[in-house]
Amino acid sequence: MKRLEKAAKIHSILDELYEDPPIPLDHKDPYTLLVSVLLSAQTTDKRVNLVTPELFRRAPTPRKMVKLTVGEILAIIRTCGLAPGKARNIHALSRILLDEHGGRVPPDMEKLEALPGVGHKTASVVMIQAFEQPAFPVDTHIHRLAARWGLSNGKNVEKTERDLKAVFPRESWAKLHLQIIYFGREHCPALGHDLAECPICSWTATKKRIAEEAKKNSPRSRTRK
Repeated sequence: MKRLEKAAKIHSILDELYEDPPIPLDHKDPYTLLVSVLLSAQTTDKRVNLVTPELFRRAPTPRKMVKLTVGEILAIIRTCGLAPGKARNIHALSRILLDEHGGRVPPDMEKLEALPGVGHKTASVVMIQAFEQPAFPVDTHIHRLAARWGLSNGKNVEKTERDLKAVFPRESWAKLHLQIIYFGREHCPALGHDLAECPICSWTATKKRIAEEAKKNSPRSRTRK
């Protein structure tokens, strides 16, 4: 099966499973989305949603955020992974938004990536979810599944992003980004996954890939580790 045909069938399955996938991070505007996505690195969305109500109660805007000290921000987000660095970045990017962007999150990929702590994936999420601009954010779930499904060679996330953009319709990127994340969490985990029983891996993954992952997940293999 050619890559485009495979992508079309995957797209159909994901639409059946996740007709209207919600954005997993609670937010109310581009700024709170930006902060939430920044916080989500090395942390679950569930954990982020536990800390942001208090953070956004005290500082729902860049102007109010810079009135907090880095220490006060850290005290609120401490249970998130990499919290000290994130606290510094949230404070710093809020100051830059005030000084350089009129207190607004810029709808521009290059300007977003220039903000402290904002990488390409975070900027892509904000562009597509807050501003409805075409982007295809690739996180670890999407990178892993694209390789399993034979849609990309999995060498790096940049290559995976290019490959996925080439096989899926531009207008579907926002929805697919979320659909693939949910599918990865619910049906296609990194470890202990039986590719032969998966509703997508079972027909997209090569026999070699299925055998390799079965061997990796065998009791003997786990014991050696």
